[in-house]
Amino acid sequence: MNKKLRCATFLCFICFNSWAQYKISVTCNYDTGMAYLTYHYGKNLNIEDSGKVNNKGAVVFQGNTPLQQGIYALVLPGKRFSLDFLVSDVQTITIDTDTTKLPEAKITGSKDNELFINYQKFVNEKGRLLMGEREAYMRSKTKADSALHEANYIKLNTEINKYREDIIQNNSNSLMASLFNAMKEAPYPTKVPVTRQDTLNNYYFYKQHYWDGITFMDDRIIRTPFFLPKLERYYREVMQQAPDSLIKDIDYRLLYARNAPEMYKFLLNWYTDEYINPKYMGQDKVFIHLFEKYHSKGLTAWLTDKQMEIITRRAYMQMANQLGEQAANLELLDTAGKPKPLYNLSSDYTVVIFWDPNCGHCKEEIPRLDSIYRASWKAKKVKIYAVLSEKEDQKNNWKKFIREHDITGWTNVYQSKKQADEELASNRPNFRQLYDVITTPTLYLLDKEKRIIGKKLTLLQMNDLLETKLKTAVQ
Repeated sequence: MNKKLRCATFLCFICFNSWAQYKISVTCNYDTGMAYLTYHYGKNLNIEDSGKVNNKGAVVFQGNTPLQQGIYALVLPGKRFSLDFLVSDVQTITIDTDTTKLPEAKITGSKDNELFINYQKFVNEKGRLLMGEREAYMRSKTKADSALHEANYIKLNTEINKYREDIIQNNSNSLMASLFNAMKEAPYPTKVPVTRQDTLNNYYFYKQHYWDGITFMDDRIIRTPFFLPKLERYYREVMQQAPDSLIKDIDYRLLYARNAPEMYKFLLNWYTDEYINPKYMGQDKVFIHLFEKYHSKGLTAWLTDKQMEIITRRAYMQMANQLGEQAANLELLDTAGKPKPLYNLSSDYTVVIFWDPNCGHCKEEIPRLDSIYRASWKAKKVKIYAVLSEKEDQKNNWKKFIREHDITGWTNVYQSKKQADEELASNRPNFRQLYDVITTPTLYLLDKEKRIIGKKLTLLQMNDLLETKLKTAVQ
């Protein structure tokens, strides 16, 4: 059966025998074109090696550095067909393939490929039977038929799982055994929850066993197609989203990964990307922790100077506006050019918004914010400190927008060129750095002492948070 270019089914395990070489000899039904030796890293299919097919349909991939062990994909000329195969500690392999009968490819040179090919044939056959039983179940017209096909489906699944377990038991040191162990799904609790504590116990059980079969001290696991999705699901769905809980768990994983350099690198890169622009308010605390404990200590030597510059800049921008901390004072000018410091606003709650009159989203949100302010917040003595996020040369457009939309009752301010130049000359951070303003509109909620209690929220989220705070204060 023809196979289009796709991600390989499994991927690559580390081999530390620096004296070893690899040589993969391929013959195929092409007489020209480029062939590629590829592997997985996260969600990417990366090229390990390439070679030109000669007029006899042959191409050889070879090198003086051993390949990382795992499942590779031979991508044939035109990138329409690919063939998966195993690379273990034996790295002299011969592949004889024909795209008209790809499943019959001959792969010789290692016992691991025998296990792999036999497993593929077994699963392909069982897969067809499973599909048949599923379709028959959907067509069933009687309860007896449904029960029969459901039982057959379960039986086939059991046979596949038994096949995997047999490989694990009988070939415990093989690459296939390691992969099957890592592929196992976390066991689900069998106890039906009755009380809230039962539900919590089921959650803790599932979380405790989520990583069964995977060790964070093994570099090889990252070169599989299932590790990254499993990692994403754990931190996005299984883990509590509280920053302190995430930090504790992340430090635990990275501690184990210290003895596996590639795993450590993969994890720290992913954690950094995941939390540099967090999805939930307050999770920037996780990114700051990663910066302070790992990046700033020189524990990410693989990063380029440019990457470190970006990470460092983002960390310092986020450090200045953490939840619970006092917001930086802003001493900007109002529409008449008079100073209007943020800290001069006396109110139980202050909404700070950074916006741009040329921003399409701002053009929609600013009038909506004013409507909410007039309908609810104004009567409750909530103040709005609205900052022009652009340079002074946009002041006329800014004033025009304020005038046309009759935005009164706010403290509308901007930064003059003179103020900006003085900040730059004295090497002081500007309001964009202090409030991490990278998109507009950006909203903050401050309490009476000007502590940050809400940040980077949508207008509706800000209104919900503020209404909750106001109700709590009344109670």
